[in-house]
Amino acid sequence: MALYRPITMPVTVLVGTQWGDEGKGKVTDYFAEKADVVVRFHGGNNAGHTIVVGSETFKFHIMPSGLLWPGKSAFIGNGVVIDPSVLVEEIQQLESRGHSARNLRISDRAHVILPYHKLLDGAEEKLRTGAKIGTTGRGIGPAYQDKAARSGIRMAEFVDPGQFRARLAENVQSKQRILDAYGLGAKLDAEAIYAEYSRYAEKLAPYVADTSILLERAIHEGKNVLLEGAQGTMLDIDHGTYPYVTSSNCVAGNACAGAGMSPRHINKIYGVVKAYTTRVGEGPLPTEQGNEIGRRLLERGGEYGTTTGRARRCGWLDLVVVNHSCRLNGIDSLVVTKLDVLGGLPKLKVCKSYKLGRDKTGTFPSTMGLLAKCEPVYDELEGWPDMPREEMVALARKGYSALPKEMREYIRYVEKGTGVKVEIASIGPEREATIER
Repeated sequence: MALYRPITMPVTVLVGTQWGDEGKGKVTDYFAEKADVVVRFHGGNNAGHTIVVGSETFKFHIMPSGLLWPGKSAFIGNGVVIDPSVLVEEIQQLESRGHSARNLRISDRAHVILPYHKLLDGAEEKLRTGAKIGTTGRGIGPAYQDKAARSGIRMAEFVDPGQFRARLAENVQSKQRILDAYGLGAKLDAEAIYAEYSRYAEKLAPYVADTSILLERAIHEGKNVLLEGAQGTMLDIDHGTYPYVTSSNCVAGNACAGAGMSPRHINKIYGVVKAYTTRVGEGPLPTEQGNEIGRRLLERGGEYGTTTGRARRCGWLDLVVVNHSCRLNGIDSLVVTKLDVLGGLPKLKVCKSYKLGRDKTGTFPSTMGLLAKCEPVYDELEGWPDMPREEMVALARKGYSALPKEMREYIRYVEKGTGVKVEIASIGPEREATIER
């Protein structure tokens, strides 16, 4: 008998192609209708997904988006770092609104964010002598540092009172020395931390499992699995705009390591691209519009961070960035979101390449010094009329051919510029405002 049976249903990876905030939460929720299992494979509560279901809006920071569909299994993979206080609150909020978290499972190998991680995060950002990174201050980076330094506490230890107390005492001792060296004056109390966090551990213990085994079982049973990325490719610690990046790998290649599965199982990789460009935090942004266009995109798009509330920097679509992401991730199909936000602009611009000195390049630079010198080279396209949200939803129900000609031309331009088919177009935050081609 063969060890591996043929896969009868797809394993799909969904990643962002820009700096996050592309609308992955909505797209994950849309895909999750056909999925049996949704897996979050990296990041922490520095990422936020906003999902609109009918008249309700949900904001998730750690939990996989698929939990809003009844009967779906949702796994938090080993590649995620978890703030137990935030996760407990998310579970409580979800259940208070009539949705169940009983199908949530948390990897026993996922690392835990503790109070000293948050203190260190703020201290390190404050003490930077150069440009600030723009960290959310949630303790994500220091938690990943501990993971790499092999001093982190994993969920399996966290929910075991004896192991948690012992490991916490060791870490508090060493972290106190670091905080003292930073001159913060903060004093860590291991017993106080244990008293608070052991309550979270007790609430989360029923959800903790070896999710890698559960995922493998689901795949062999022919279940439809969706692997959900958090931030976008340009925030990837290796391939993004380093050092203005997050602390984990955001690319599709990390989906397997962060979920605990073999790469041979993946059938398709989707990339989500916003119809324009945004980012939160510092670093060069070639197509940024510090003018009325940028302000219009900010307000019409509601471009404020789900996690931080910070206003996002906005600009025209940058295909150099999207092509960089398509290559790194091996994108099979694109999902273009927020096309409705561009409605009413008579002319639209799309960056097709950069001008660097006397040369033009379609390759994304590896250093921020070079990126800061890049000037976008634009093509200009015709805009489409502004329409009320109700009209957009009605158009979505009629199908792709009902969209304004100029919007379809814009989508074709993206396809031609990337060589990747746009399989889905989103023209509003609602589930219904989604069109499959």
